Amino acid sequence: MKAIEQENLTPKQIVEELDKYVIGQKDAKKAVAVALRNRWRRLQLDEKLREEISPKNIILIGPTGVGKTEVARRLAKLAGSPFIKVEASKFTEVGYVGRDVESMVRDLAEIAVGMVKHEKRESVIEKAQQNTEEKLLDLLLPKKPGFSEETDSGTRDKFREKLRNGDLEERIVEVEMSEQGPQVEILSNAGMDDLGMNLGDMMKNMFPGSKKKRKVKISEARTYLEQEEVNRLIDMDDVKDEALRRVEQTGIIFLDEIDKICAREGASAKGGDISREGVQRDLLPIVEGSTINTKHGMVKTNHILFVAAGAFHMAKPSDLIPELQGRFPIRVELASLETDDFIRILREPENALTRQYTALLGADGLTINFDESGIRRIAEIATEVNRTLENIGARRLHTILEKLLEEISFEAPDIDSDSITIDAEYVDSHLADIVEDRDLSKYVL
Repeated sequence: MKAIEQENLTPKQIVEELDKYVIGQKDAKKAVAVALRNRWRRLQLDEKLREEISPKNIILIGPTGVGKTEVARRLAKLAGSPFIKVEASKFTEVGYVGRDVESMVRDLAEIAVGMVKHEKRESVIEKAQQNTEEKLLDLLLPKKPGFSEETDSGTRDKFREKLRNGDLEERIVEVEMSEQGPQVEILSNAGMDDLGMNLGDMMKNMFPGSKKKRKVKISEARTYLEQEEVNRLIDMDDVKDEALRRVEQTGIIFLDEIDKICAREGASAKGGDISREGVQRDLLPIVEGSTINTKHGMVKTNHILFVAAGAFHMAKPSDLIPELQGRFPIRVELASLETDDFIRILREPENALTRQYTALLGADGLTINFDESGIRRIAEIATEVNRTLENIGARRLHTILEKLLEEISFEAPDIDSDSITIDAEYVDSHLADIVEDRDLSKYVL
């Protein structure tokens, strides 16, 4: 789906796309679909009114493994937006050792530059490949005095054909390659990321990489020269300008574990609780809208969409400081997963685990058939283990399937049979003992 088509998706179409990868959670899908559509709506307005409309940030509430991260990640992919997932609990208040909250905006800018550069690469790759071919021919056929241009041209055409046919891949040529200057590691505390970033760039300018001739195969030379040509053809100023525009207008920051920085109700106001509140207060200006300095330029965060998520077992959204609560007007509670949900997760998504394992073992020529009874039994076991042990949602399916197919995965290259059916009997014969042994389940499933 092209970017222009993505921008015009209706909320219903967005939900339909999310349904391909995330089972259930209709309320969460509707909320993020409306948030994405509102971005498109805002960009249709005149500039004066457009600047006044803030994004409707979202808090997703629910236990681990129910699809919070996947909803946000798929939404960003669908929109072609710069996206970053950060754990709120990893940040520290300014003045403490650790990462400061502004670093997530700098990281998002870096991701956006990579995205735009990749897109620009697609537009110049054909020209880069043509230029690379000419450079390889120059290396294979250095000009010699006394030879006419016509003779050179005939020989060059013959070598060009051999080059395109892959007949010269093992031929050794001498290529002038860049060597990196000395690597200087900058150790920086919270609030010092800018200093580390600027010192790193300064060192690169003071010690630019030198050129050194190396003898390499044509295959290696082509890769190096093609990348050099791509870098030469791409206008990095345009890349940075477009990347910063995308960050400001369509960027999405996913703040996971937002509940971990809540000051617990009734807790004494000292130690860790002060630090948690400090992180919230540092987050506030970024979520409200401020200007952050990055190595690629200044970024305004006014229209970045923030999607926060947390289990909120030990805290609740109202434990966040009032100012931050007000910046997340949309709150959606995601439901825990039951047996029927697990059955759909194993059967319906385009990236379903059953399809992944079938494809993986198919590489060894072994066909795995997941019978309906087998899928139901796997789902029932996942529900039971989540209920009796820690509830980790759909992630439980990963551990169960890995254990279930462990022996097949090991023996696959040597198995005589062409196909194996995973039915309820097969599942019980391989997992029943582990499920019944609670102590063993803790460590295996």
